[in-house]
Amino acid sequence: MTTANLDQSVLDALARDGVTKIDITTTGRKSGEPHRIEVVFHNIDGHIYISGMPGFKRSYMANLGADPHFTFHLKGRVKADLAATARIISGEAERRTVLTRVARNWGRNDIDVMVKQSPLFEVTIEGPAG
Repeated sequence: MTTANLDQSVLDALARDGVTKIDITTTGRKSGEPHRIEVVFHNIDGHIYISGMPGFKRSYMANLGADPHFTFHLKGRVKADLAATARIISGEAERRTVLTRVARNWGRNDIDVMVKQSPLFEVTIEGPAG
C-alpha cells in the first residue's frame, strides 16, 4: 500500500481490523462505463482483501479481470476516494489461507464452499483518486 499523500485518518480507517463497508467503482468490461457497488473489506495482517459470500458470480470480478484499476471509496466516519489496483486471487492454497480468516470475521465455517465460490482479491492502494 502506498502511504504517500494519505491523511492519517485514512490510514487508520484502512488499518482497522474486522469488516468495513465501502464502495468500489470498477470500469465495465463490456460497456466501459463506471460501475459502483457496496462491498466490505478485510484488513488481514496489514493486507487489504475484498471478498463476498459464496453462491454467485460478481460482475465486478469480471470488470477487474479486464482492468484491475478501480476506485476504493471509504464512506464511514472517514470519507475518501482512493485509486487502487486489484490482484485477483485464484490459487487454491492462497484462497484457503485468506478465506479462513475472512470466514472467521463473518462467523462462517463453510471454508471449502468459500474457497470454490467466493470472490477474492487483494487491494493495493495507490493514493488519492483523481
